[in-house]
Amino acid sequence: MRVVYATYPWAFETPGGGEIQMLKYQEYLLQAGLDIQRHDPWLGDLGKADVVHFFSCMGGSGHFCNYVKSRGIPLVISASLWLTEETKHLYPVGEIAAQLSLADAIVTNGEIESDQLASVLGLGRERFHTVRNACDPWFAEPGEPEMFRSAFGIEGPFVLHVGNVEPRKNQLALIHAARQAGKSLVLLGQVRSGVYAGQCLAAAGDHVRYLGPIAHDSPMLRSAYAACEVFCLPSTLETPGLAALEAAAAGARLIITGEGSTREYFGEDALYVNGSNVDEIAAALVASSIAPATEKLKRRVVSQFTWETAVQPLRDLYKMLATTR
Repeated sequence: MRVVYATYPWAFETPGGGEIQMLKYQEYLLQAGLDIQRHDPWLGDLGKADVVHFFSCMGGSGHFCNYVKSRGIPLVISASLWLTEETKHLYPVGEIAAQLSLADAIVTNGEIESDQLASVLGLGRERFHTVRNACDPWFAEPGEPEMFRSAFGIEGPFVLHVGNVEPRKNQLALIHAARQAGKSLVLLGQVRSGVYAGQCLAAAGDHVRYLGPIAHDSPMLRSAYAACEVFCLPSTLETPGLAALEAAAAGARLIITGEGSTREYFGEDALYVNGSNVDEIAAALVASSIAPATEKLKRRVVSQFTWETAVQPLRDLYKMLATTR
């Protein structure tokens, strides 16, 4: 059985958690014996596919999905999207609903994400399938905090944020909150929105260091997680945030947005904030820094959210769809 993976053309110009998730699905499903190929439009490879899995609801994606269906190929779409009645006006809901309605199966990262999308878009809940996000086990191995500190000349406690610089990740609010809380802040990630990055840099004072991206498979990233006082991801939404899973696996204290499927993953072992409330984020930064360290969150993530476990329902879904062709 061959499954072809596809996404929008510029996705890997600034890869984030969604792109890493796609690559990890491929890696671990290959280990499980499936033939997973990434779509190459120069090769005309769709005719050999038993299933096509498209990642994203980026504008214009419906054209590709519609072509797949015209070829009679079973289609899976990973939505990676959090919609509510209050926020749907921010998105091209009609276009998203039209794209997802083409899918034989819609994959989300959580049950609550499936519930929300089905309700807001008016799609049948039975079409949704949960495939958990996960992280590599090596993030849980003992890190070397001094590697990161020495490489970048960082002294003293600091708050860490890892994510592409864009409005959804909400770095600007975190910059203001860190200043209010009297905390040093280190930002890692690629610039996805130049305008927003400019706003962040203009607001950043001496308490902020922006270090650019660090390769996802680099020991330096694990060292950064191990070195931080707290990891903070106060996004406008997360499902649940790959970097948050990695930081938790590395043993970091976690502050994260309550908007999205985050509670489904982290339970009572994280501090949740409203990303639009700078005062609330600042208070959480102070509270988290004085809270006693605990291994509970690390154990939760390491035991429940591995890629080997995550891909099992995806493998079963592909096999079921391939038999219907």
